[in-house]
Amino acid sequence: MYPLPMANAVEKLTQDALSLSAEDRAELADRLVESLDPLTDEEIRQAWGAEALRRRDEVRSGLVQAIPEEIVAERVRSLIRMT
Repeated sequence: MYPLPMANAVEKLTQDALSLSAEDRAELADRLVESLDPLTDEEIRQAWGAEALRRRDEVRSGLVQAIPEEIVAERVRSLIRMT
């Protein structure tokens, strides 16, 4: 069998992937996404820790204003009703 051109190979892989069960597609998607992320779990934890501290400092300095949970929850419920 001759090698498929890249576009055809991707199309064939897509068709094969779509024939999988939802659970298997989710597993495949997870693996593909993980393959794109060059960071280790520890690096990800550190990045999220730094982000949390940055956001905390923005709230404490008054640069941003926190939104109460009740308001956020109502906005989310409203958005869900719209779909």
